[in-house]
Amino acid sequence: MSDKYVLSIDQGTTSTRAIVFNHSGQIVASGQKEHEQIFPRAGWVEHNPTEVIANSVGVAAAAMSSAGVTSADIVAIGITNQRETAVVWDRETGEPVYNAIVWQDTRTAKIVDDLGGGDQNKYKATVGLPLATYFSGPKVKWILDNVDGAREKAEAGKLAFGNMDTWLLWNLTGGVDGGVHVTDVTNASRTMLMDLKTLQWDEGIAADMTIPMSMLPEIKSSSEVYGNATVGGLAGIPVAGILGDQQAATFGQACFEPGMAKNTYGTGNFMLLNTGEEAVPSENGLLTTVCYKIGDAKPIYALEGSIAVTGSLVQWLRDNLRMIESAPEIEQLAATVEDNGGAYFVPAFSGLFAPYWRSDARGALVGLTRYVNRGHIARAVLEATAYQTREVLDAMEADSGVKLAELKVDGGMIANDTLMQFQADMLGVDVVRPEVAETTALGAAYAAGIAVGYWQGEQDVINNWAENKRWSPKLDETERERLYRNWKKAVTKTFDWVDEDVSE
Repeated sequence: MSDKYVLSIDQGTTSTRAIVFNHSGQIVASGQKEHEQIFPRAGWVEHNPTEVIANSVGVAAAAMSSAGVTSADIVAIGITNQRETAVVWDRETGEPVYNAIVWQDTRTAKIVDDLGGGDQNKYKATVGLPLATYFSGPKVKWILDNVDGAREKAEAGKLAFGNMDTWLLWNLTGGVDGGVHVTDVTNASRTMLMDLKTLQWDEGIAADMTIPMSMLPEIKSSSEVYGNATVGGLAGIPVAGILGDQQAATFGQACFEPGMAKNTYGTGNFMLLNTGEEAVPSENGLLTTVCYKIGDAKPIYALEGSIAVTGSLVQWLRDNLRMIESAPEIEQLAATVEDNGGAYFVPAFSGLFAPYWRSDARGALVGLTRYVNRGHIARAVLEATAYQTREVLDAMEADSGVKLAELKVDGGMIANDTLMQFQADMLGVDVVRPEVAETTALGAAYAAGIAVGYWQGEQDVINNWAENKRWSPKLDETERERLYRNWKKAVTKTFDWVDEDVSE
């Protein structure tokens, strides 16, 4: 097996990357390409599904070429993806009927309000999720309600729906010519349509959302052979693993024991706490979700704290305000000051996710005085990520009764030492970075490799995991709590912004 590899396709929010991994879980080669972010209106976020497929196939070919391998050297393909981003396409033509509606999109606010009738937790006991614009189901309803001819085609069984994993799998395995229409339990658990206990679609909720059952993919485990790729240089390779991106990172971080947690610092932040075979309902604004399911084994569940805007706030500072030319520059700018100067930046650009679930919130920069400069604002941007993570951790400890010993971290922002140190200071526990930071792609690779016997199981993942760096808290507890108290005050200033007078 030493001369064989696993290919992982990581279809993310801003880009798609493909990575070739060896048996030690090390990166052999990779390819990456960004795709267009489409903003038709305030609060609307879309991707072109056709561009995403072309990019996915392209970066896979690039990674394999760079590694000097062919399909004969790849034992399996794993897929990980931005979750809750919904695609609806025509089964006969293979064409999307509309752009993919991205997880950050808030256009479904009225649909969500109408479905709930004032009860945000209407379906929570079944699906583990509050009614929110974040999830896929209401996005599908919006497409059927607003795209000419879509509902008629859907009722006739001619349309298919999937998160990005399903769209990618269907295209990789033949598309209109026998493409496999399947999703895994982790992605299905993010639609607001799957019963967490039965791991099957809930017909009643689908009916409430007026989504024909014929549109929905078959739900399978996270680690099994779904079909063989038919595209270009990938032809013949089994596609054998699917995990939503945050679950994939949890798997790649070897968080296999109840009480273990990881936090991914990407476009948004996502903390998952393994709760074992028990689906723990949240009383504190978290999501109950499927963590992973390996073949015929029992599903493992997690509590998740989803934060909408973290890394994308740095991008906003770069692209919209032009305060920096590249994302890494924010650390240098933040280092020009000793603290935040009293400024707090609450990035509720698409409302607030965990633990508030307030779609009426919008971003606010508060505590400003004449003293505040660019450095303070840069620092406030970084600190916002750490404060939001602290809020989620507090909720997790309250729900689970487990006191976190340390936090495993991954994602692009963990290269920022200033942020990681402040994160440890704000949590009061050690923050640990792994040797292989691409844990999302790695987790999907492991799921695929386990399915075909390349790796034997979770123990191989544990054996491969290695620590790269650790940050320990240095901040005085009194100062930590003072900063956090002011943050909580700042958050309240974002509430109730969107109403009849200030609509989208």
